[in-house]
Amino acid sequence: MDRARHPRVARAGIGTPGVRTPATKAFGGGALRGVRWAALAASAVITGAACKALSPDFDAVIAIDVALPDSVIDIGDTTHPRGAAINGRGDSTPATLVWTALDTTIRVVDSLSGAAVGVSPGTGRLVARVGALRSNLRVVTVLDTLDSIAAVPPTVDTVAVSKSDSSGLLTVEAFRDGNGSALRRIALSVDFPPGGSGITLVPGDTIVTGPQGTAPFRVRLTGVKPDSAAITASATYHGVAVHGSPHFVVVFVP
Repeated sequence: MDRARHPRVARAGIGTPGVRTPATKAFGGGALRGVRWAALAASAVITGAACKALSPDFDAVIAIDVALPDSVIDIGDTTHPRGAAINGRGDSTPATLVWTALDTTIRVVDSLSGAAVGVSPGTGRLVARVGALRSNLRVVTVLDTLDSIAAVPPTVDTVAVSKSDSSGLLTVEAFRDGNGSALRRIALSVDFPPGGSGITLVPGDTIVTGPQGTAPFRVRLTGVKPDSAAITASATYHGVAVHGSPHFVVVFVP
């Protein structure tokens, strides 16, 4: 714009450095600077309040950590899940967990501890809640009655200790209605040598049947060689021993 051709603009001093306009005459330069600082201060207060509103509450519960130590039970047996509320710092924090079952195969008998009893064969889901927040599901398998267990031949094995320190596979099978039954716990006990001296059962003194209802194990030398080892297998259902207690013998030779 050519101020020479627009005398009104030139007279007003608009856009001309150092020229006091009617506005600056009315308020003064210092007053305008005060208005600007007041506006900036107000903006800072608003921004600070917004940041405070958006700041996360690290003490709030953001997750629920749950575990199920015993996920396979018999009808009438009870499983005891564990749970903890987790805050924004990743630490456990006090909170009331409420447990519920989503399936009729299990029934929660204590909503605060999560204790649940097996009602019918199948799988059942457990979930814990804190307010509207819920945990991941935990699945419980409820087993039907167990009829018996038996040995799968051979029941006798000979180990040449100069060639190997372990027996071949020895196998137990669990039965339900004449068919192999999976997920059954089989207890193994060493009858000889006394106290199991010099040998170890692999994978352990409790084995679990697989999809076909069988559970294999080995006898391994771990100390002074005995002449032989004798092992008995057994199982229970809801605390009662089932039919069958197969015996296995391992003979150790030079």
